[in-house]
Amino acid sequence: MKQTTFVITFLLAITCSTYAQETFTLSSQNLGGQATINEEFDGFGCVGKNTSPELTWKNAPEGTKSFAVTMYDPDAPTGSGWWHWLIFDIAPDINQLVPDAGNIQSGLAPKGAIQSITDYGTQGYGGPCPPEGHGFHQYIITVYALDIQSLGLNANTNAAIVGFNLGNHTLAKASLVAYYKREKK
Repeated sequence: MKQTTFVITFLLAITCSTYAQETFTLSSQNLGGQATINEEFDGFGCVGKNTSPELTWKNAPEGTKSFAVTMYDPDAPTGSGWWHWLIFDIAPDINQLVPDAGNIQSGLAPKGAIQSITDYGTQGYGGPCPPEGHGFHQYIITVYALDIQSLGLNANTNAAIVGFNLGNHTLAKASLVAYYKREKK
């Protein structure tokens, strides 16, 4: 009886482990649970380096024809959150964004990828910059596996339109959450 229980437990553990390893997953080698001065925006009273983090994803579902990545702060006191980064039309053979890929001038984004308008009113990555003393904000970075090669949008498309199109073409998505706050001076 003990041997049967052990075998069943062992097989269940292997099955769960195998299944968990095959899910669509997003990770970062340089962004942990807290954003830092490296990711912080440089403007609006913030003095960070405004460097987008390295991101890697794996196990995209079959039928993925492109990827998109967004960064969103639902805690911004705007009534609608704050979009910090929107990059889409990433080729299906790409599974990583290198550090600072969100800097339009760096040329580090994958060829053919489009970075559209953030709530800062600019294209590319705009890091965390919560109001002083407003507490921790969460920054949700999401990679989307899409069923189309191109969203058919351009670099001047606003976040709401990008989000609408992502919602209509998402096969799977995976997210990371980092937190950041600015102390009141």
